[in-house]
Amino acid sequence: MTDIPHILEEVIPADRISRDEPMSAHTTMRVGGAADVFVRIASAGELGEAIRLLRSAGEAYVVVGRGSNLIVSDRGYRGTVLCTSGSFAGISCRESEDGKVYLKADAGTLLGALASYACERELTGLEFAAGIPGTVGGAVRMNAGAYGSETADLVASVSLLSPDGSLTATDAAGMDFAYRHSRVSESGEIVTDCTFVMTRGDRQAIIARMEELAKARRDKQPLEYPSSGSTWKRPEGHFAAKLLEEAGCKGLRVGDAQISEKHSGFIINRGSATASDILKLMRMAEDRVFEASGVRLTPEVEFIGMEGDDR
Repeated sequence: MTDIPHILEEVIPADRISRDEPMSAHTTMRVGGAADVFVRIASAGELGEAIRLLRSAGEAYVVVGRGSNLIVSDRGYRGTVLCTSGSFAGISCRESEDGKVYLKADAGTLLGALASYACERELTGLEFAAGIPGTVGGAVRMNAGAYGSETADLVASVSLLSPDGSLTATDAAGMDFAYRHSRVSESGEIVTDCTFVMTRGDRQAIIARMEELAKARRDKQPLEYPSSGSTWKRPEGHFAAKLLEEAGCKGLRVGDAQISEKHSGFIINRGSATASDILKLMRMAEDRVFEASGVRLTPEVEFIGMEGDDR
């Protein structure tokens, strides 16, 4: 049997490699069994080298950020999880000769930290991201957005790690951005950093907008419970939460997984929910909505370690 941690120690310190790591500790929904191997990545170079070694060893792997949009199987993940959140984080700022201001952030940088960094430098545009509990890499990958703004609105360029280990860069046009979509959703590429083009603004106005959005989230979203954020994408011409309410799904529960009574677009973990509970609840809600409206909801959350009929 191949000793994957020993192999990875060629490029990553042993104290950032663990065995049988519970993924419930690395997802905002707080569910998920153990990953065979869990690695905390600190740089694009480490990520590339780790993937090279894993591919050579024939080891399955997946790259995650903060796990804010993930449901991990109760069985965990049979392979290696490469985690960018935490160590692989850094922000820099530069101004071009034509006066434009750019923020460059590593993939593991928390969106809240990036929004605060921009605010401190009186740069506007990232206020919407302050309350999104994910990382830059995840936000670019799924074109995260809220309150009428999207990540794609600010992207100047993205650095990508290809499955073959090569690093490339592309501008926003090359990312094929759409609603909750970018090209890396299908290409197998991994975001290593992103450069955002910013606009100068008034610091107090930026703070006021961030506080306004934070209050809106507290008032409308079930922030007091673990969740993965919006569970379903917005169907064209509809709102997922409204369809769910009209289908009688508000408050629907399987075990400790529940469709929030505050916001029907969220599934929450009331304490000891399992991935199985969440999946059963999702199927039930999707079927009810389809029966009531003819609209088939599409998950916004992503799944790891699921097999067979799990989805």
